[in-house]
Amino acid sequence: MRYAVIVEEGENSFGAYAPDLPGCAAAAETREEVLQLIQEAIEFHIEGLREDGRPIPEPSSSIEYIEVRAA
Repeated sequence: MRYAVIVEEGENSFGAYAPDLPGCAAAAETREEVLQLIQEAIEFHIEGLREDGRPIPEPSSSIEYIEVRAA
């Protein structure tokens, strides 16, 4: 499965979350680290859903970039 992941850069760290998996998030000092941690978080989240007998959400989010002119 491929889930969309949103990565946000803060002043001193990076955060990431998966919109299709509510509550699944990670934070780290570097972009590379946060991508590794969110992958682990997604795998852990799905494992927990399986163990609980709950359905695994199908990936449905996508990302598009929109260009706009800056004034």
